Amino acid sequence: MPVRRTRYLCAIAAALVLTVAAPTAATADSSPALREVLFVGNNWDGTADVIESTGDFARIGRIDVIPDKAERMAEINADPIRWIYFMAIRSGVGEGHDQFVDDMYSTPDGTSVVVSRPSFADVVSLDLATGRVNWRFPVSGYRSDHMAVSPDGKRVAVSASTSNTVHVLDIGTGEELGSFKTGDKPHENVFSKDGKYIWNMSIGEVNTALDAPWLDWTKGDRRVTVVDATTFRQAKVIDMRDRLDAIGLEDHSDAVRPAAFSPDESKLYFQVSFFNGFFEYDVATDRITRTKTLPENPATSDDRTTWVNDSRHHGITMKPDGSKLCVAGTMDDYATVVDRATLQQGPLVTASKPYWATVSGDGRSCVVSESGADRVTAIDFATGEKTVSVPVGDHPQRVRLGHVEADWSGAEGGQ
Repeated sequence: MPVRRTRYLCAIAAALVLTVAAPTAATADSSPALREVLFVGNNWDGTADVIESTGDFARIGRIDVIPDKAERMAEINADPIRWIYFMAIRSGVGEGHDQFVDDMYSTPDGTSVVVSRPSFADVVSLDLATGRVNWRFPVSGYRSDHMAVSPDGKRVAVSASTSNTVHVLDIGTGEELGSFKTGDKPHENVFSKDGKYIWNMSIGEVNTALDAPWLDWTKGDRRVTVVDATTFRQAKVIDMRDRLDAIGLEDHSDAVRPAAFSPDESKLYFQVSFFNGFFEYDVATDRITRTKTLPENPATSDDRTTWVNDSRHHGITMKPDGSKLCVAGTMDDYATVVDRATLQQGPLVTASKPYWATVSGDGRSCVVSESGADRVTAIDFATGEKTVSVPVGDHPQRVRLGHVEADWSGAEGGQ
């Protein structure tokens, strides 16, 4: 065969190979672009607002997190025990309202959001395009609570309050990967940044009126349970009662509430029931190293039974570089930025029953949910001053960073 013809045929063959291979490359690059957002769970009206994660924090869209409400209510009304628990949640922890969304995380691809729904005792995955339920996982017992997502975004841990259990689920399928037992009333969950461990904080009974310090023993078994995130075997149990007693704080509750690790995870900063402030715990030496007492609001009642679910302060987060903390002073109606090195607080930013604190997408702001005013407020870490406040739904609580597809503007809705 002539050389020229041979080269011609080889060129055609090479072109065909490139043509066949091209779709594979295009497919790899055709994943939808994602947009970082903040999900705000509006607990009492069963919605989640999706807002900008930085800047003006404007609302992008809203999600109905209870599209299957009629079906769930039919099940509850047909089961006397479930109905009793449903009503107890409404009259107790719900302050006369149903609790339809406690916590939420988006999936890594930004197509779904996973929501824990206390009054329905479940976790659901909702399609962000259609609003429909992808999967549903009923937790053990009668109430679901705080969640945590693994660093790789593939697993979600959820507290089942009344069964003293944490379930760990595949975030894409809802399949249970494992579970572990905790102290009484598991609450906050935190994955270590390498994904190897899960820390769970149990808060005990927070709905009784036995709130005097000498009756603290009636609140149950409060502890921090640390487990291997793969085997779910217990690695460590920390009872803060002994650590508090060691520094002369026998009258303080040992119910660990929201908590935040330092960037290197050598220190844990945590709140406890009834206390206007927080503690610094050294992980290596297993002891409380510093205590920060924050100002009391003179207008706050001294009657501890009036404090919502025993939580005087509920919400703490840390600036990504570890230099500042941000604290939600729930019953004292303020939020404040605290210098981590000196523990000196900044301005007390007036806020109506702030219930949670998280970090903005750019790491420059602390974002708190004002559950008493149905707003989300951003506070500048650098100045400690409020920069913007935006309206959201009824009784916002948890606020979480996540992702949606870049052109998303709201779910269409439906079951």
